[in-house]
Amino acid sequence: MSSASSNEPQGCRVYLITPPALDPVPFAGLLAAALDAGNVAAVQLRLKDVGDDAWRRAIDALRPVCQSRGVAFLLNDRADLVRGTGCDGAHVGQDDMPAREARKLMGPDLTLGVTCKGSRDLAMQAGEDGADYVAFGAFYPSTTKVVTGMLDPEILRWWSEMMELPSCAIGGITPENCAPLVRAGTDFLAVVGCVWNHPDGPGAGVKALNEAIGDANAGLA
Repeated sequence: MSSASSNEPQGCRVYLITPPALDPVPFAGLLAAALDAGNVAAVQLRLKDVGDDAWRRAIDALRPVCQSRGVAFLLNDRADLVRGTGCDGAHVGQDDMPAREARKLMGPDLTLGVTCKGSRDLAMQAGEDGADYVAFGAFYPSTTKVVTGMLDPEILRWWSEMMELPSCAIGGITPENCAPLVRAGTDFLAVVGCVWNHPDGPGAGVKALNEAIGDANAGLA
C-alpha cells in the first residue's frame, strides 16, 4: 500500500476502518457501497473480543470485496492470520504484537502499519522495524477510543518533510475537520464514524470525505 497507485491521483487518500462489531454478510454490501463511492486506499478489519473463527468468517466475506476493487485489506493486530487468509497486511498498535514480530510473521512483501500515537521516537523506531506506514493520532475527540490530549497536525508536517515513509492520521476525523491534516501532508486519513454513521449511508460518507480532501488540496495550490 503506497500513498497512491499509478492510476490514482497523488495526495491524501481515505483509509477506512471497520466498526469493531459487525455481521460479515450484510456488512459486505455496505462495504461495497463505500468503496464504489470514491477513492479508498485501504480497509482495516478491526474486530474486538472475537475468536479466530469469527475473524476468518469476516475475512472470507470482506476481503474479496476489497481486493476485487484494488483496495488493500489489512487486519488489525492479527498478523498471524494474514498470510493464511490471503490478506494484504496488518496494522499493530503499541500494546499489540511488536512490529518486528508482525513483519517476521508476514514476510517482507505485505503491508505493515504501526500506531505511533504522538511520538516521533516511536515512529522512527517503527520505520526501523519494517513498517510501511506510521499512524499518528488522535487529532480530534474519538467515538471509538478514549483520547487524552489532541495532537497538533504539525507532527504530520514534520514527518512528511523528514521521511519518505507514508503517514496516516487517525482520531475523530470528519469531512469538516480534515483540512489541517491534509494540508500538513498526511498520506492517509483513517476514519470510522464519519463513513459508517453517515445519515445517507457509507457511500455518501466516503464521497463527502473525498470532496473535503479535494477542497483542502485545492487550498494548497
